Amino acid sequence: MSNPRLRKQQISLGTFPASLRAPADPGWADALRENSPDLSAASPMARWQRNVLVLALLAIPLGFWVDADATAMFIMALLTPAFLCVALLRAAALVDSLRTCAPPPTALPANDDNLPFYSILVPLYREAHMAPVLIAALDRLDWPADRRDILIITEADDAETREAFRVAIVNRPGMRILTVPAGAPRTKPRALMYALPEAVGEFVVVYDAEDEPDPDQLQRAYRRFLAGGPRLGCLQAHLNIYNPHGSWITRQFTLEYTALFDAILPTVERLSLPMPLGGTSNHFRRTVLEASGGWDPYNVTEDADLGIRLARQGWRVSMLDSVTWEEAPDTAAAWFGQRARWLKGWMQTSLVHLRHPRTLWRDLGPRTFFGFNVLMGGVILSALVHPLVYGYALWKVSTGDLSLWPPQGWTAVVWWAGVANLAFAYIVGIALTALATLRRHDARLAAHALLLPAYWMMISFAAYRAFADLALRPYHWRKTTHTARKQRETGQRP
Repeated sequence: MSNPRLRKQQISLGTFPASLRAPADPGWADALRENSPDLSAASPMARWQRNVLVLALLAIPLGFWVDADATAMFIMALLTPAFLCVALLRAAALVDSLRTCAPPPTALPANDDNLPFYSILVPLYREAHMAPVLIAALDRLDWPADRRDILIITEADDAETREAFRVAIVNRPGMRILTVPAGAPRTKPRALMYALPEAVGEFVVVYDAEDEPDPDQLQRAYRRFLAGGPRLGCLQAHLNIYNPHGSWITRQFTLEYTALFDAILPTVERLSLPMPLGGTSNHFRRTVLEASGGWDPYNVTEDADLGIRLARQGWRVSMLDSVTWEEAPDTAAAWFGQRARWLKGWMQTSLVHLRHPRTLWRDLGPRTFFGFNVLMGGVILSALVHPLVYGYALWKVSTGDLSLWPPQGWTAVVWWAGVANLAFAYIVGIALTALATLRRHDARLAAHALLLPAYWMMISFAAYRAFADLALRPYHWRKTTHTARKQRETGQRP
């Protein structure tokens, strides 16, 4: 039976015309903004969002100036339930992880002669040095070369990358280079949208420059799509890190990715909550990708935004039993720039989909609407508020004012609820991360989960940079530099 909500949403979004597979046109990059401006980050914030933001930026400093203690308690009372929901989601993932063990990978049938075309989109910028290792990784994919459509997508001003890949793909069938004309914004989703009309596959997947997907990943995705029914619109492969021991940053990044893709997102799927996609290894039915409006060039986390849009349309997103190995940034500067971009994109995504809360409620339903706000809003608010808690406590200690210890009356309830929630979040987060890492990697790496609170504080600082970037340059893409080093030190299939 067809889904009325799905039909309605497809009509409101618009669909690409039948000539989509004609040579790419720069105008396709703005298809979402033109067809559904309310679903694109190119449109300004809704008036009510601006009013709330201005009111908060004025009221909070004024409140602390008038009565810092009362303001702190009021904010804590307001936000503690939201933060508790984030911790409870991690707790649910921990329980799920304790109850289940990863099953052995299922055997795949031999290649048949009726496999469809599979388009592989690889957007690149200043990645000439990655050509040999990336092409080698793509060559290992177990899909017939005559039905494999690999598009190496380069920017107009990046002749060095284009030449390096031109040499690398010589005598390799099914690989071609596409050049994106100069234009704004220069982002990964704009490149993907420009390339989509050129893709010929019935299925589409996105990989990044440093990716090393399991060789059988396309086979597994195809079989899952066949078994999952027509409502299964997208599959997200597990992402993990092949250089976990490069630095303290890479260790913490590995722990974070392992907990997210091996534990939290499977629980999100089980609870039927909207799944913010990872930036790579997203496998789509071509028809679903077109009907959804594709990627938003103006959203710097186009993956998360597209995952929410798919949920609004009624499509199902599932995890795929396959791994893509990636490189974690190994310096604080590289990590900070990447994380600020991610958090800015999550802010964009939250603002876009909450422009019309009643419409979002109607599209998702009450429970999924609540889950969206926990996933997106709760995580953003947690990052912004986390350092303020310690800053306030240090300020109280430094001034010798311990009037809130022990608290009295209603402040006692708020105080102890906040303290208990913070402790619960730390315990659950550390336990979940350690367990997931122990299963995927080893005990030596899992022990670093004890340092997660320090890593979370770094995320908070990146969140403030993201907030500033959102106001000053919302579409700027902070480029993450990759190396040609392939050091998969540990790792097992989930």
